[in-house]
Amino acid sequence: MTFVADATAPSRRPVLRIRRSDGDAQVLVLPGPALGLAHWIGLIPSDAIDILISTDPGTKLTRVGRRSEASVLLECAWRKPGNAAAALLARMRGQGRRVRDILRGGVAVTRRTRFAAWADERRVAFTGKAPPLPIRCIVLSDASDTDALARTEASLTAQTYPLATVEVVTSASIGSPAELLGDAACLCLLRAGDALDPDALALLAASLGTADLAYADEIVSDGSPRLKPDWSPDLALATGYVGRVALFSRALIERLPQLPLGPSMEAVEAFGILAAHACRRAVHCPRPLARVSPASTHPLGRCLAALGSPVRVAERDGAMDLKWPLPDPAPLASVIIPSRDRIDLISVACRGVLEATDYPAIELVVVDNGSTDPAVLAFYEELQRDRRVRIVRYPHDFNFAAMVNAGVQAASGQVVVLLNNDIGVRNAGWLGEMVRQAIRPEVGAVGAKLLFGDGTLQHVGVVVGLAGRAGHLLRRRPADTPGHLCQLRVAHEVSAVTAACLAVSHEKYEAVGGFDAESFPVDFNDVDFCLRLGARGYRTIWTPAAELYHFESVSRGPSVGAKRERFEREAARFTERWLDVIRHDPFYHPALSLTTFGEDLE
Repeated sequence: MTFVADATAPSRRPVLRIRRSDGDAQVLVLPGPALGLAHWIGLIPSDAIDILISTDPGTKLTRVGRRSEASVLLECAWRKPGNAAAALLARMRGQGRRVRDILRGGVAVTRRTRFAAWADERRVAFTGKAPPLPIRCIVLSDASDTDALARTEASLTAQTYPLATVEVVTSASIGSPAELLGDAACLCLLRAGDALDPDALALLAASLGTADLAYADEIVSDGSPRLKPDWSPDLALATGYVGRVALFSRALIERLPQLPLGPSMEAVEAFGILAAHACRRAVHCPRPLARVSPASTHPLGRCLAALGSPVRVAERDGAMDLKWPLPDPAPLASVIIPSRDRIDLISVACRGVLEATDYPAIELVVVDNGSTDPAVLAFYEELQRDRRVRIVRYPHDFNFAAMVNAGVQAASGQVVVLLNNDIGVRNAGWLGEMVRQAIRPEVGAVGAKLLFGDGTLQHVGVVVGLAGRAGHLLRRRPADTPGHLCQLRVAHEVSAVTAACLAVSHEKYEAVGGFDAESFPVDFNDVDFCLRLGARGYRTIWTPAAELYHFESVSRGPSVGAKRERFEREAARFTERWLDVIRHDPFYHPALSLTTFGEDLE
């Protein structure tokens, strides 16, 4: 199938609903036409009765073709032989959903390193109308950069948008934001060498509306794309990802502190930091609209100090993270561990909290689901000699969400921290890093960087829609993987985090009714919880400063048989409740694949 979308259409992906003769219904989320056009290839079951396609206004289905499964398998064998072999094995086991995803991963997914060729097949020029907004384009230039300046000026001359004036500034020091804006309605601040696409200003002007700023993606000088999320304030401050392909409104600029932006080499980035700090609403145009050189500096500390912010800057692997203040005395944090038997796990988790964590105010609540192992019961007796520990009995059928709710009800901390019994503490400061985020008024849930026992990534945030419902990005990658836009080196917004290690204020937990133990007793309860917090206006934050081991689901084992049936029921409820977010996770670019876990293109 091929879809075409208007450049200003919503970013939500099309949805395919397939009804089968046995009454089963499949819901498939397709690639989004972020650059204007999208292709999808997928397996339609032979017993399909009808197919319903849902798109947003401005998105149209333009082509439908048919291929045999055998032809797709042959193409997969040519492109990715390992995928073809895995698909055949899954077919022998009757795993239809897995066959579908493996084949799509083999023939429909493109590495981000091949973005240029991928984009050439999908880019559709903007031909719509933009409102009459007088735009002032300021180009900061070193007088010696004549070739770079010529490229920028040529790209501005080629703009299809007529209401733009251009001024080149060669001063060594740059004045206040209002001085740059002059009497224009909005500002575009560029550096010599930046080359805008011909429709860049028109599309940004059409996107801006009543927002404070509109920004687009970009191609850096080595040809790689910077595919940005929707508005992500912490990430914008820490990394300056908004960049220079942006329009800043007069309303936003008039709210900024009218201080000199400083040296010319830092002025664009300083302006971006001030704008990100003051921005109330931003619009993302999810397509590259310029080729730019990467920023050489990011004066975050200087700008935060000028703003009088209590936030400090912490450098991590060459990136600058935001370190939010922690009150003195520190608030009580109640760590809640649901568990049953498995002395090898629960002893490691509890001792990690009580003996290997340097946070000064800890309460440990273990919610026990009917342990019978004498070693575990003896360990509980030992634990309870510590006045910080409580054992809560939960003598009912296993219901993870209900156990968590019982633990929170028994907890007395201002912050509650949900922790699996298969977690191992890796750095002593993990809890303080999570608490300092969780007590921020605008933050709901906070998640940690979790590693498998072999040191590879297990959790760096949840992408809603990944694998069709929700999944962990970049699983099994090396622990030092920087991530796209270097986002794995700084705390930033995500749609959800895993309850294997999740912090939230007690008050906010109760405000949304805790975990939904009826709809999601075992799976998806953490993602559902984060999304309900998000619906209340709270951000979910993932931080790399809290790093722990997670021996995932060791205590529960794999989902097969009745467990698999229960999982599919909960998955269906999750899809029904959160389909809009599944179609567009605001922190995951619509051009990126939901089939694989590695930030590939589809």
